[in-house]
Amino acid sequence: MSSRSFRVTGRNLPPLSLRAAPPSFYTAAASQKNAIGRIARRHYSCHRLAFNPTSTLLAQQPLKPSSSKKAEQPSPTTTPISNGNTPSNSSKSPTIDIQDLTAGFADQTIVLDEGSRQVDWTRSFHGLSTEPFPKEVAEILTQPIPHEDVEVKPDGVIYLPEIKYRRILNRAFGPGGWGLAPRGETIITARSVTREYALIVLGRLVSVARGEQDYFSPENIPTAAEGCKSNAMVRCCKDLGVASELWDPRWVREYLDKNTKETFVEHVVTKKKKKITIRKDDKVRSPWRETKYTNGASA
Repeated sequence: MSSRSFRVTGRNLPPLSLRAAPPSFYTAAASQKNAIGRIARRHYSCHRLAFNPTSTLLAQQPLKPSSSKKAEQPSPTTTPISNGNTPSNSSKSPTIDIQDLTAGFADQTIVLDEGSRQVDWTRSFHGLSTEPFPKEVAEILTQPIPHEDVEVKPDGVIYLPEIKYRRILNRAFGPGGWGLAPRGETIITARSVTREYALIVLGRLVSVARGEQDYFSPENIPTAAEGCKSNAMVRCCKDLGVASELWDPRWVREYLDKNTKETFVEHVVTKKKKKITIRKDDKVRSPWRETKYTNGASA
């Protein structure tokens, strides 16, 4: 390496000799630099730990690689819907959705085509009052009700069982000659079931009425729906004159005076006493028994 002279501030400097450093010098400098870096990083980590130990420890933990075989979870706002092309998992037991009947049966009536020859009984009044029934049919429908067919409730209300209305219709028109057509969907409230029906006789409408029936638990809604249909039939029969005596107040009072009696009964378990009305030819049924009641005490 050649020597050179430099002139600084008007003075000559002695020649400076430049020599290359040995390789061991650079190795020692690099190791010293790495040691200084490690000390600085350790000091920085201790400083972070003093202010936020939780986040620092979590940050120092290595990340676990996610498995690519794990199925992605569906979003909670979406519900997967299976179709016929999706294979089902036979290892899992199928879930059965039980319908809540308190929301209704969703049994809307079917609307027929306007061009069809069939009669849409959901809105048609076809045949209403076109002609009277034959005399022999009218006699069956309006004949007096035998007293032995009339039943009495404990509160003194008299009624004719719905099965006897059906027997009168079968005698007048024959089985299959009459029917009930729904004219709307079933309406279910908090305590009752109601629906409108039309009484169809020999292909023509003769009466429309709305039936109703109370229920006490959701499990009894189907039974209440059947009772609602029978109640609508009884109300439709009023237009045909069937058992019209039961809606005559004077006839009802005379029937109660001649055929019923009031008696005190006692419950065999709770010993509760009350007064009920029964037919004179009937007797007190279990769990009640007849008793005497004088001045608030049994005698």
